[in-house]
Amino acid sequence: MPEEQVAVIVKFFAKPSVAALEVTNGTIKKGDILRYKGHTTDFTEEISTMEIDNQVVDEVKVGDLVGVKVKERVRENDKVYKVVE
Repeated sequence: MPEEQVAVIVKFFAKPSVAALEVTNGTIKKGDILRYKGHTTDFTEEISTMEIDNQVVDEVKVGDLVGVKVKERVRENDKVYKVVE
């Protein structure tokens, strides 16, 4: 499946297992499938919830800093790709 890079990891919070992403290209919506890829990271996951400043949002755009719940550890500067149908 084709992928396009949409964001980069800025920070990872281990206890709630949340990744802070900076959106660099396009938009990300709830339900999108994202692939997290980096030096030791490579997994795909559907977005179930996103938050900006503790407010739940359904869609984010370029320049937004958003928190996304993830199932595995991610690292700063890992790339985030949106899997395009």
